[in-house]
Amino acid sequence: MALRSHGDGDGERGHDERNLGSFSPEDGWRHLSLDGSGGVTPRARNFARQVLFEWGWLPVADAQQPTWAEDVMLVVSELVMNATVHAGGADALRLHRQRTVLRVEVEDSGGEEPLVRPYHAGRTGGHGLFIVQRLSLDWGVRRLSDRPGKTVWAEIAGPGHPAQRG
Repeated sequence: MALRSHGDGDGERGHDERNLGSFSPEDGWRHLSLDGSGGVTPRARNFARQVLFEWGWLPVADAQQPTWAEDVMLVVSELVMNATVHAGGADALRLHRQRTVLRVEVEDSGGEEPLVRPYHAGRTGGHGLFIVQRLSLDWGVRRLSDRPGKTVWAEIAGPGHPAQRG
């Protein structure tokens, strides 16, 4: 089955990324090791907030950035929680900035591909990847080459990106 990027969320998987392209591990990456113990989601959000401050993307400079920063925290939370619930725990969180795009990556040791479930208003859970899909420019999955597991990634339009302009 070919993996595709964005769509209507009706059982669709993310983009199957074979190449990191311009996202070089040597430049602009920040890494948080997660041990799978309790409290990883708040730790991941706090780490992301600290990194955004370090990069000068917080505090917000205009009316559009507060929404952007909230979107980043939500995407981080959803990816970490998805790994926790469906893949036995998140192993690592990585953030990368590339001009006006933020890349969020969550690594886990789970074998199953994440699947976007259709949105149902009455369902109390299962909307995480649907939310990630809607808040991201793109998202996808990359299998780990050195051990079982995967990296689920999302790219979010940052300050100055054309998608952030009203």
